[in-house]
Amino acid sequence: MEEKKCEEKTRTEEFRVNGGEILNKIKEILHEGNVRRIILKDEHGKTFLEIPLTVGVVGALVAPILAAVGAIAALASNLTIVVEKIDGC
Repeated sequence: MEEKKCEEKTRTEEFRVNGGEILNKIKEILHEGNVRRIILKDEHGKTFLEIPLTVGVVGALVAPILAAVGAIAALASNLTIVVEKIDGC
């Protein structure tokens, strides 16, 4: 019998959003699932915030993340959201 190995592949997606759209886009991304990391960058490519996520992040753990993103959204006008996703077998 042959055993198949499953390799996780990581891919990234980028979204350009303005301050008012950031929080809604982050909520949408978290709802989709299979997200490994979210990175917020300014218009010059400098990283503002990097949020490592695990499969088990739910409910109460998401609230502080959204609060931090909301605070950043108030300060920034144009941000790029880089989403690192896991593609399983």
